[in-house]
Amino acid sequence: MLKYLLKRFARSILTLFFILTIVFVLVRQMPIEGYFPNFEKMTQSQIENGLHQMGLDQPMVVQLIEFYKGLFHGDLGVSRVYNRGKPVWDILKTKLPLSIQLGSLSIVFSMIVGLPMGILMAKRKGKLPDHIGTAFIVLIQAVPAAVYYLFIQLYGTELMQIKLRFDPADFRSWILPVLSLSLGNIAYYAMWIRRYMVDESTKDYIMLARIKGCSEGRIMFRHIFRNAFVPMAQYLPTSFLNTVVGSIYIESLWSIKGMGGLLVDVIHKQDNNMILGIVLLFACVGILGLMLGDLLMVLFDPRISFSKKGGD
Repeated sequence: MLKYLLKRFARSILTLFFILTIVFVLVRQMPIEGYFPNFEKMTQSQIENGLHQMGLDQPMVVQLIEFYKGLFHGDLGVSRVYNRGKPVWDILKTKLPLSIQLGSLSIVFSMIVGLPMGILMAKRKGKLPDHIGTAFIVLIQAVPAAVYYLFIQLYGTELMQIKLRFDPADFRSWILPVLSLSLGNIAYYAMWIRRYMVDESTKDYIMLARIKGCSEGRIMFRHIFRNAFVPMAQYLPTSFLNTVVGSIYIESLWSIKGMGGLLVDVIHKQDNNMILGIVLLFACVGILGLMLGDLLMVLFDPRISFSKKGGD
């Protein structure tokens, strides 16, 4: 186990390096006009002085080395545009808790609704609940998310008599953003738990349990669901990354002052250090989710081992 974790950690560090390097190079390709609000009124010497202060007049390799030196010491730099002169980490610390709360609530709600929905679809395969659930899954996957996000915002706020702008102090303001952010994961959980349960229900050990006289409820939850949940466990942590990505649009749509809306804002303002800091956090969430998914597979299925090869 320890050897596996060390290998995954080393690969994760390498992955982070490639992600940050690519993003670093891409943001440096943005036109210099975006760094200066009054670019047209500035002289050439003023532009050169501004680029020098931001360190953008140095060769790309030198800029990259300086970035990693600061990152190695836990310094993400300071914001150049969004909040001039303020350390990036200090800005992120004020935004991160709200996004974590929003994402966590949506994940919990998705599991509470999605897993029972998939179980009911598998139990009533080919019947009305299965057809309704399938229609919902197809609708969520076929329709662009932005469409039903806007639909929920426009008609949901009118129905609930709440403001379009998010208010963290009003619990009603949390309902529609959490619902919007949960729909994709609800469809995802329901679809896969149904598929895995249907596959498990045709296996020999289920037929043997029925021959022995086990009740359908016991077979469904003690055998089928328990074994069908094993492959699902691997994808539960990574779904948090999908939630984070979805929050980029949700937070902008509802004017939520979290990480998602912040990313859109800093890209628009070409605040390079802020962009890299947010990408670093998102990448860490994704990589940790993948590692946690593998660990959950081992915890839920004792047949899986990281220390053995072959059929084990």
